[in-house]
Amino acid sequence: MDLTVDAILRGEVRADEARVTAATLERQAAAAESAGNPQLAENLRRGAELVDLGDDALLQLYDRLRPGRSSAAELAAMADDLESRAAHRCAALVREARAAYLRRGLVT
Repeated sequence: MDLTVDAILRGEVRADEARVTAATLERQAAAAESAGNPQLAENLRRGAELVDLGDDALLQLYDRLRPGRSSAAELAAMADDLESRAAHRCAALVREARAAYLRRGLVT
């Protein structure tokens, strides 16, 4: 079986067969770091923390992070929730976003 867009569209590959794993993202992060791209490595490691959240939770997280979609308290709660799920890098990113939104008056 070839993993191609055409194979997916023809129904030869199920969506769960095409999903990325945390281990794959960690390997890609190591490769990015070795190639001198620490920002990409960090993004991939945050992605690795999120693979088990599920599509709906991930989309909700993305939506709630947009400026004006959540209060400062809601963002703090989101960071705490991510921390409790061992998504430490993602929790730190949400806390950074919260601080930036507060500085710019985008949340209260």
